[in-house]
Amino acid sequence: MPSDVEPLYLAVSLAVSLIATVVLVGAWVPVAYARGYVGVDKNKPGERRVAEMGGVWAINGAVFGLLVLVALYRYLHGMVFYGYELFGLSLLLFMAGFIGLIDDILGWKKGLRRRYRILATIPIALPLVVIQAGVSKMSIPLLGTIDLGLFYPLVLVPIGVMGAANAFNMIAGYNGLEAGMGLLLMLFTAYYSMAEGLVHVFYASMAMAGALAGFLAYNWYPAKVFPGNTLTYAVGAYYAGLVIIGNFEKFGLTLFALYFIEFALYIRGRLHGVDKENFASLREGRMKPPYNRAYSITHIALIVLDRTIGATEVRVVLFILFLQALVGLASLALFLPS
Repeated sequence: MPSDVEPLYLAVSLAVSLIATVVLVGAWVPVAYARGYVGVDKNKPGERRVAEMGGVWAINGAVFGLLVLVALYRYLHGMVFYGYELFGLSLLLFMAGFIGLIDDILGWKKGLRRRYRILATIPIALPLVVIQAGVSKMSIPLLGTIDLGLFYPLVLVPIGVMGAANAFNMIAGYNGLEAGMGLLLMLFTAYYSMAEGLVHVFYASMAMAGALAGFLAYNWYPAKVFPGNTLTYAVGAYYAGLVIIGNFEKFGLTLFALYFIEFALYIRGRLHGVDKENFASLREGRMKPPYNRAYSITHIALIVLDRTIGATEVRVVLFILFLQALVGLASLALFLPS
């Protein structure tokens, strides 16, 4: 751990984000049921209803953790600890969550059209653009180091945030999957930033990790609450923000490899005339692959498990989380000095 990380401050920030999320989501679940904010759990037989839009409270939990961290440094040390970066990340979270919340309120497959959702996620990057986050000089193979100037904050940063927000929404649809993937991304990012001495990124990664861990207490199988696009857009955009602020694009893109594979499989489906769904096909109470070919990482998991030990929702999620853990370990091995 870098010498300038305060273990007590880390513990307080992490505890606040985790506990706030647990308390807020726990309070939201009965309200969601009472007001009819529920959706069908697609991977289970029958019409099991689950509370929706729980992601908004995980976002609040993460922001509380970040704000407590800033407050500790301000009141106990008289300094604003990475104020631009941490407040920029907080605002980015709320903006991404707002777009997702609108989509969730309008309803599954009734909300914003895909093209409009993509366009709506472009302004999410504004907090990072305003503070000119990141470093415009990039090392490109065969070309060396190139200074991209204003093209980096004004063009590449919005594209990166938009891409990550939408991509993170693609590997989804199973209890605990989205929050579990986000938690792994945050933990591997925290480890990398700790090793590289990026204190602010380490703190910010752990604040979100605490919120996602708290959310998983309600979202793991059998889920009591769904994250919705509120959480998926926010976590994807937040991850991009961490990568940009920390200036570790190569590590960040490698750690995100499963989402590039997911996008390639999605394109494969479109070329085959399939607008894929991630959900399993339920036959006689058993989970089966929904298509003859794989058009998603979730389909790969279903095919492999169906041919071996049998597919269950928990096994599908653990299979994909295991793949992400392998990608994370490979990313650390590639980009951390031995």
